[in-house]
Amino acid sequence: MISPSFALGASVALPLIGCLAIWLLDKAPNAREGATLVTGLLLMVLSISVFLAVGDGETPQLFVLEVLPNLPIAFRAEPLGAMFGVIASGLWFVNSLYSIGYMRGHNESHQTRFYMSFAIAISAAMGVAYAANLFTLFIFYEVLTLSTFPLVTHYGDDKARKGGRIYLGVLMATSIGLLLPAIVWTYAIAETTDFVAGGILAQHVDAVGPLVGVLLGLYAFGIGKAALMPVHPWLPNAMVAPTPVSAFLHAVAVVKAGVFAILKVAVYIFGVDLLRDTGAGTPFMWIAAFSILTASVIAMNQDNLKARLAYSTVSQLSYVTLGAMLATSMGVMGGAMQIAAHALGKMTLFMCAGAIYVAAHKSLVSELRGLGRIMPFTFGAFFLGAVSIIGLPPLAGSWPKFFLMLGAADAGQLLIIIVLMVSSILNVVYLLSIPVQAFLKPKPGAPAPNEETWYDGPLTTSPPYPTGARSVIKEAPAFCLVAIAITAVGALVLFFLADPLYNYLSPLIAEAGRP
Repeated sequence: MISPSFALGASVALPLIGCLAIWLLDKAPNAREGATLVTGLLLMVLSISVFLAVGDGETPQLFVLEVLPNLPIAFRAEPLGAMFGVIASGLWFVNSLYSIGYMRGHNESHQTRFYMSFAIAISAAMGVAYAANLFTLFIFYEVLTLSTFPLVTHYGDDKARKGGRIYLGVLMATSIGLLLPAIVWTYAIAETTDFVAGGILAQHVDAVGPLVGVLLGLYAFGIGKAALMPVHPWLPNAMVAPTPVSAFLHAVAVVKAGVFAILKVAVYIFGVDLLRDTGAGTPFMWIAAFSILTASVIAMNQDNLKARLAYSTVSQLSYVTLGAMLATSMGVMGGAMQIAAHALGKMTLFMCAGAIYVAAHKSLVSELRGLGRIMPFTFGAFFLGAVSIIGLPPLAGSWPKFFLMLGAADAGQLLIIIVLMVSSILNVVYLLSIPVQAFLKPKPGAPAPNEETWYDGPLTTSPPYPTGARSVIKEAPAFCLVAIAITAVGALVLFFLADPLYNYLSPLIAEAGRP
């Protein structure tokens, strides 16, 4: 039987051990990727043990080192962190399956470095998930940024280097220039950075004074991975990376670490009662609403599929920030559920985008008409992922919007309900139109998708299929399809698990204060 406290530390250490194994197996690709998958499976076991222990009412903790008085490196699992840990570890395993199909199918170089960087990044994500205080969270937050930089710049060309500079520049500037001062300020006021039910700053209201909004602003924009406008440019620029990296950035670790941190700060540092009573969260609620609509409008005008999905992520992440800043129990619940639902839906969409590129070398939305007849599985899964992101039942994404609307009603913010409804309509336009167009016949005079150059077998050659072979099915490698199926089905299954997930997260909204 694994001790939950041991599992906390092991969850951070195990991927680093896996990274070493990947490096040692550089010359044996099958064994190297086997090490990746075994590490992923073991990490899932560890995170599930923590998840179950927290569900049974336990609070696993692990003290590592005290750097300054009341400023230790320590881990502690509560419902939100345990949920994030399971999501990150589970989807890393799925992403690893997908990466094997993608990287081999696309004959990518530097694959060992790729898998090593992924392992370090998931170690950092687990550190963020189980951080017991802001100091620990900040350390792993920075490691996550640095470890994903080689993934963003994987191709090594001018475009990749430019995207990587923006990625690293924005995230490091916001974290060092805004987040770190916010943590120091918090420590100066409370003499601790521990995550405490009800918020540690709620016990020092006089010390914070009228500057509570300024401090909250440092956190809101300092946590740049939450991609709140205008500190979002790193995210679309990171799309120069291979698609498995994009899926990892948008669904598994990076952006989820950002919105996870926003929610933790709102509930455990400020306390929802303090945010509501002072009105400090209201300006950032409207900034989140602005980000939701603006990013959606920008997404509508993107012909590049990954760019469209990237701006969609900017919009969808702001739902979590919106929920936190509504300062109501249902708002917090909606934000927490959005972390899980968006992870499954958006990872499905990005993996489908990668499958399209691997199988057909298509990256523009305008090129996809008729392609659904050749890749029915991929575009069927894309349809499910899109419906979830839009927020339609019976897919998981419907529940976060439901709870966010309840939270907005509790806060008396009826205009926010309208924002959420308009956002869903915009989602329909820029997401659902993709699979619908893909299953239509090509426009008159345009070549059928399978009359163009398709890849048969190894992707180093490109013999065309016979002209007129309308019934040819050409999907991405099997590893890619298995991964896509897992997340697409997961988005459907999670819809029916809303009640147990709500009950699991209920301590979080109890700590969030009164409605």
